[in-house]
Amino acid sequence: MTKTSYIFLAGASRGVGREIVKSLTAQQLKVKALLRKETAAADLEALGVQVVFGDALNVDDVERAILTGEAVETVISTIGGLPDNTERPDYLGNKNLIDAALKAGVQKFILVSSIGTGNSVSALSPQALAALREVLVEKDKAEQYLIASGLTYTIIRPGGLKSEPATGNGVLTEDPRVVGSIHRADVAQLVVRALNSERINNKVLSAIDKKQLFGQSEFVEFNLD
Repeated sequence: MTKTSYIFLAGASRGVGREIVKSLTAQQLKVKALLRKETAAADLEALGVQVVFGDALNVDDVERAILTGEAVETVISTIGGLPDNTERPDYLGNKNLIDAALKAGVQKFILVSSIGTGNSVSALSPQALAALREVLVEKDKAEQYLIASGLTYTIIRPGGLKSEPATGNGVLTEDPRVVGSIHRADVAQLVVRALNSERINNKVLSAIDKKQLFGQSEFVEFNLD
């Protein structure tokens, strides 16, 4: 990733997405962000982010945001819904982003998903699965759509998210049985490191804090370098 390339980010208004913005702009990388509401716009623009208003669930909004203006080299998506949302962007919103990324010829698509999706379903407790089941189904559909799209992809599945400062202990693993907590800022650092790693292309990885594991403590860390 060069400093002249644009990175398109969906989900920048809060959570992991906002932490990714901080990490990208700290490296003086150019960021274009899709926002549904104006509430976060001023803060993002103050960081140097180019804000485009639109809804990921609206195909025209997504295509206008990605296909017009500056060329986008990478798309990062952290969008997702909550269990009580009636309309979730986890699949349909990401599908629109993936389709537009294909049309734009982007070089890489990084999807932030969740432990409990796909083959990591066994990592969660029955209680957690019951609470998150509908969201995880949508996230799994998004993962499968991205994998089948032909885009160069990276899927990162964080564990339980915390909003505290980065610990520096965030790691990735291909072991789908691992589960634990991780701070949002650490997830962001892993995502930004993934931008320049070819080893992580077309990989599905879990993200956890190696000092905040639940249960299983033995696993192989994925080396980004």
